[in-house]
Amino acid sequence: MAYAVTQGCCNDATCVAVCPVNCIHPTPEERAAGGVGDSASEMVFIDPSGCIDCGACADACPTGAIVPVDLLRGPDVVFADLNRAYFEAHPESATWDALTFPTTVPQAFGELRVAVVGTGPSAAYAARALLTSSPAHVTMIDRLPVAGGLLRSGVAPDHPGTKRIEDTFAWTYDHLRVDVALNVEVGADVTHEDLLAHHHAVVYAVGAAQDKRLGIPGEELDGSLSAAEVVAWYNAQPDREHRVVDLSSERVVVLGNGNVALDVARVLLGDPDDLARTDVADHALAVLRRSAVREVVVVGRRGPDDAAYSRAELVGMRTLPGVDLVVEDHPRTAAVVDGAPVGSKAALLRDIPRVALDTAAAPAPGKRVVLAFWSTPVAYEGETTVTGVRLRDGDAERVLSTELAVRAIGYRATPVPGLPFDEATATVPNDRGRVLGPDGAPVPGTYVVGWVKRGSRGGIGANRACAQETVAALVEDASADRLPVPRRSARDFAALLKRRRPDTVGLRGMRAIDRAERLAGAAQGRPRRKLATVPELLEAATAARRRRRRRVS
Repeated sequence: MAYAVTQGCCNDATCVAVCPVNCIHPTPEERAAGGVGDSASEMVFIDPSGCIDCGACADACPTGAIVPVDLLRGPDVVFADLNRAYFEAHPESATWDALTFPTTVPQAFGELRVAVVGTGPSAAYAARALLTSSPAHVTMIDRLPVAGGLLRSGVAPDHPGTKRIEDTFAWTYDHLRVDVALNVEVGADVTHEDLLAHHHAVVYAVGAAQDKRLGIPGEELDGSLSAAEVVAWYNAQPDREHRVVDLSSERVVVLGNGNVALDVARVLLGDPDDLARTDVADHALAVLRRSAVREVVVVGRRGPDDAAYSRAELVGMRTLPGVDLVVEDHPRTAAVVDGAPVGSKAALLRDIPRVALDTAAAPAPGKRVVLAFWSTPVAYEGETTVTGVRLRDGDAERVLSTELAVRAIGYRATPVPGLPFDEATATVPNDRGRVLGPDGAPVPGTYVVGWVKRGSRGGIGANRACAQETVAALVEDASADRLPVPRRSARDFAALLKRRRPDTVGLRGMRAIDRAERLAGAAQGRPRRKLATVPELLEAATAARRRRRRRVS
């Protein structure tokens, strides 16, 4: 009874390290070397011919994505084929990676203090790597009063398995060598120079929060939204002023076909009663209960084998209760799907119904997601509000009628105060995480990790290898005595924060927010009920402190 990796794979490769027979691939080293196909960016796979059924990988998996093949049911059965097909296509994966021995900080170095800016997955992985490979004392800093970053504000509410990874990060904040300073904005409350004055090094894990734009006519019309806005809306991201998402249109067009596009489609068409058992934002749930949306058309510029969504997310789309998944009938789509090799993205569409899409008429009865390929958006139609999206296929154009169009074409980072920035790549120039100055030389004590380092590609798990690379560079620099010596102490930094940001949220306040949300959620049968604004979060962080003071007095 072999095991298989299924939909919830976070691809952080924790399972790879515990497999005693080397049957889980691609490893981070194989991904870094390239040549393992586009599946490398999606998930890992278990070789059914090599698996000895020990279950160590299932125990280690942070998202519960590894299950025995015999227990797969319904659409999930396809994951057994996907795991097997990977090794048929990559027989070289049976080899072992070369042994590596990390650099360590010399005992004579003394105290090593590192500030990590951000609390999302890349920041948490970086902090974990620092704590397990060095004697560093880590200060976790975030501009919001609550930790989590993308894990809290980016993962769809109907993906509880993915959210489970937060449990593997929980011990980081409780570690004796970790301090927490939330509700502190670098560049406003403290500067990069302030951080280096109190720490040997600073690791920026600030992500990529700005959405990419299409740059086509009509993009500013009412009814034109970015996926970043929609995701923030249903995830109660507290630092955004949430626009009213009008769901009175029966058809929604999503431009782009990555995983976020499928997330948006699922949330808009999912059963509100099912969503009510998640941590979806209250204000979004109220609108979703009144929604008129019956069809979401997910538009891709290229063909089905070039779609940006992962195989796992596509399989999950087929299991949405009460929602049909169909493909727009197109000669090129049919040719690609019918001739696709087993295990490819296109092959997974072989048994999906193909339908003609009447671009001007109302959607067909029922609820459905339509995957439309070979369609390039060229303009939004309408004078003040969106009435449709003009799409081009070769020399032919058509208008797909809708009152709500969501662009989901990716994210880009924004400049970090005090650091160089490459506008073309939307990244901080770096060499293996070391920030590079205008002269191409490393900026002492300054590092990046995550999307601001490598661009907005790769899911949550990709940040693990990324963080390990950056931390290895930092530790090498500490060992070679290349880090600047801080002029002030950790106590001085705490005093600085108290002066400049009296409402800084520490570990106790962070835990108070978590407790308040979980208790409010438990009363409604939900994992948590998110507080949607910064004032609400700060109130929860300080309420427990005020109660303690009253008891003492």
